[in-house]
Amino acid sequence: MDLSLASALKTKKSTIGIVGLGYVGLPLALRFAEEGFPVLGFDIDDSKVQKIKSGTSYIEHISSDHVKRAVSRGLDATTSFADIGKVDAIILCVPTPLNKHREPDLSFVLSTMDSIVPYLRKGQIVSLESTTYPGTTDEELKPRIESRGFRIGEDVFLVFSPEREDPGNPDFSTRTIPKVVGGYSPACLEIGVLLYSGVIDKVVPVSSTRAAEMTKLLENIHRAVNIGLVNEMKIVADKMGIDIHEVIDAAATKPFGFVAYRPGPGIGGHCIPIDPFYLTWKAREYGIHTRFIELAGEINSSMPDYVMAKVTDALNTARKSVRGSKVLVLGISYKKNIDDMRESPSVFLMERLRDVGAEVSYTDPHVPVFPKMREHKFDLSSVALSPEKVASYDCVILATDHDRFDYEMLLKNAKVMIDTRGKFRQTASNLVKA
Repeated sequence: MDLSLASALKTKKSTIGIVGLGYVGLPLALRFAEEGFPVLGFDIDDSKVQKIKSGTSYIEHISSDHVKRAVSRGLDATTSFADIGKVDAIILCVPTPLNKHREPDLSFVLSTMDSIVPYLRKGQIVSLESTTYPGTTDEELKPRIESRGFRIGEDVFLVFSPEREDPGNPDFSTRTIPKVVGGYSPACLEIGVLLYSGVIDKVVPVSSTRAAEMTKLLENIHRAVNIGLVNEMKIVADKMGIDIHEVIDAAATKPFGFVAYRPGPGIGGHCIPIDPFYLTWKAREYGIHTRFIELAGEINSSMPDYVMAKVTDALNTARKSVRGSKVLVLGISYKKNIDDMRESPSVFLMERLRDVGAEVSYTDPHVPVFPKMREHKFDLSSVALSPEKVASYDCVILATDHDRFDYEMLLKNAKVMIDTRGKFRQTASNLVKA
């Protein structure tokens, strides 16, 4: 083990490099800065770098005051990977999406590593936090580091430590969420534990990078499968005239053996819609067809179509077609009370409405302007709500149940209200539960 690196980590004199300053990287950078570590953030988006330098937050649930305090304690940011040699720890927090064939897209990880490798030096630790399939750290990062002649576990240390951020959750913070760490070798693991134990209350070491990679996938596949189950249960309950949310509330009174999951118009975020497919893809290399996981993915992916069918039926009842109807979508972030748009089911629903000729608008207090996205494009801004405005739409769809919505006003004035979140428990002539 590199004693100088270990000592620097223990005494908080090591400089921490965070590569990727999004929903995962920025909170982690702030956390290291809080504990007194010098922190240098890296991002290819110069606007993020400039905002950090000016002490301005670009993520809603992170205050600018928090960023300013971190900057005053030594947080800096750059777009230049040539500065990688200045840091002791390199933590990669870059996207790992799926391609159009729903296969792992490691282009962000690999291009980032290729940019970093020329500037690596002895005595550094590289930690990958991006969710990926088991084997990525060993099969992709390790050879790139070794191409410089470095010995893993002696010259440079390599670990995988999956991110566990839950944006907007007030009950858990970067500090209080336990951190899983797996190293390529025992020495790598030891350095990895030292890296994170300085800022995280509980560090959970596992035997290898592959075990750590699989841990992250299990966590989110567990959620994806159970959400798929309750989404399917919702469809069955609806056909039977049963309120699935009443059933879930009743089942949740059981003090053991049941965890309440809620149905919705689909699943969103940076993990749950994507992570299962990382494992199913890798499992095929071993001749395994993960039918259970893939079935849950199919059910969850089909939920926007289920909602569309409800919209069509409701408008037909009102003697209107979807084509030409004015439709307002309430909430377009992937979950309530945040501005995170990644894989939001609301967006897929908006695209389906647009494709069949509906005139689509949205309102979201957390997303004033529809952001630039890799796969989706709408030239829209959030609509200001009023009773008259709500009444002007042929159909209103509650897609994301933000607390800041005036639900009484919305239901009172909507011609047709489609509730995909179980927010309205009452019955009303204009209410359709989806």
